[in-house]
Amino acid sequence: MAVSARGHPRHPPHLHQRVQRWQDTRTWARLIREAEALWHVDVRDLRRLGALELSQLLEEVPPPLRPRVNRWLACYRVHTRLQ
Repeated sequence: MAVSARGHPRHPPHLHQRVQRWQDTRTWARLIREAEALWHVDVRDLRRLGALELSQLLEEVPPPLRPRVNRWLACYRVHTRLQ
């Protein structure tokens, strides 16, 4: 591993990309989980808001991240899955 001028280890660019992709994937899954959780509230307005939020999120998740988001959704034990 290379070392910077200050003595800190420099990580290869692909590692940073993998971490960023992991963080993006987890963030999408968490947003979907939160939107889905609104379905369990007995207030119609919140359910409507949750449905709107969930449908918008499902359209916005980039296709290359969908399989990874689905794995996080399975870990979060939510019903939503991306196609």
